[in-house]
Amino acid sequence: MLVHICCSVDSHYFLQKLQEDYPNEELIGFFYDPNIHPYSEYYLRLLDVKRSCDMLGIKLIEGEYDFQRWLQAIKGLEDEPEKGARCSVCFDHRFEASAKKAKELNQKIYTSTLLTSPKKSLQQLENSGKLIGDKYGVDFIAPDYRKNNGTQQQNILAKKDALYRQDYCGCMFALKKQRDIQDKLADELFSPISNQIQPNSIEAKIELYHKRVALEEKNINYKIVKQRFLNYRLLYGYLKVKKEITPAHFLPYSTIKNRYTRGKIEYKIDTLHYLNRDEVKFITLANYNKLSKSNYQNVTELIYAPPNFEVEISIREKLLSFYDLSAILVVESIPDSKVEIICDAKTYSDVKEVLLELE
Repeated sequence: MLVHICCSVDSHYFLQKLQEDYPNEELIGFFYDPNIHPYSEYYLRLLDVKRSCDMLGIKLIEGEYDFQRWLQAIKGLEDEPEKGARCSVCFDHRFEASAKKAKELNQKIYTSTLLTSPKKSLQQLENSGKLIGDKYGVDFIAPDYRKNNGTQQQNILAKKDALYRQDYCGCMFALKKQRDIQDKLADELFSPISNQIQPNSIEAKIELYHKRVALEEKNINYKIVKQRFLNYRLLYGYLKVKKEITPAHFLPYSTIKNRYTRGKIEYKIDTLHYLNRDEVKFITLANYNKLSKSNYQNVTELIYAPPNFEVEISIREKLLSFYDLSAILVVESIPDSKVEIICDAKTYSDVKEVLLELE
């Protein structure tokens, strides 16, 4: 039996139920989800699915990440609601590849772990799976493992085995709608030009789950716990001196009241130079290098290849208090004329996972 897999939370329980109900069937996992965006999120889910299949002794095949073809398939349906026409086309797209793969491998049956997702329509999935299965001469089965507290058992198992729990289906259009309703930032879709790993970003989660795998290989006990914290994203920022753009690096947690400000630097205390408006401060690149123990030759180099986020937070803490959200700009030389600043940044309450090694 070929089993299309969407994510580890859905598949871990589903596969174990299949093993119980179909003991004579060899299960083959097929991870085919080009709907997942960005690719880093796709990679993170695949990483956890591999771990789950290893735990269950199930062979896993990775399908092609043909995201562009998926975009063409759902073109014109971007604004459809969850469980609407876009979802139907998305299911058809993935089931088509799954049925083809099942036929290629001489499997007579195929199914999908999407059936256990509480956010998906069971009837919609069953109709799509059977229609496409008939096209390729492969039977689609749709066991309802949500009933009899199945969803609750699935969640218990996911927590017990420390699975990665994503909070959107993978589709960027559904994510945008979901975040709008929640009045939250869709920071999953952000990719800083610096490539610096941001707190609670997908890249940060990949680092955490890679470390988890390494600890398990060494039989080191660990615990993944959740932590509420103040998150931050810089959306856009620039400095103008005499109406000319001047390279400036914004330290993390730099904010101003109204996105735009202008003024003149009035005085200096220690290494910080103070603008006469909106609590904005400046520091020279030379002083930044001392604090970070780095050797940047110019600010442009710093903008595109900054140190890691934790290093920059430590610099902010050395300059100001832990709770200070003033904008701090790193420049090569302190401007002696009026400046204009745009700092479009967001600070927001968030929850991240933290990996703790146990004795």
